[in-house]
Amino acid sequence: MGAGTIQQMANRVAALMDEKLGVRGADLSAKLKKGGRLLPHKVRVAAGKLAKAAEMSKNPKLVMQLDEGELAEAYDLCVRHLGAINRRERRIGALVGFLASVAFGVLVLAVAVVLILRWRGFI
Repeated sequence: MGAGTIQQMANRVAALMDEKLGVRGADLSAKLKKGGRLLPHKVRVAAGKLAKAAEMSKNPKLVMQLDEGELAEAYDLCVRHLGAINRRERRIGALVGFLASVAFGVLVLAVAVVLILRWRGFI
């Protein structure tokens, strides 16, 4: 596995993060800093390994120190996870969560108003 292959793998994972999660950045390490919290721990660690390998691949002597099997597993894990993400479902879930929290707040406010009115003797 050469330096070009490692860079391609890192670029593919970075492109998937941009496409599926909407995380912007110059390269994979920048995208991990901005949107790493959106990934599960295992995937975040695997993407971190790829980002580190991409940096190391710029130096020909350091490329020899990289474990190709470990990088291939990390790449497969990242691509499998990011490929399964449906951006539309993520947005719908976020909207439903927001609306549920607003509805809960309105319910708590209504109960508080009723209790205060009852305590003051208006009901």
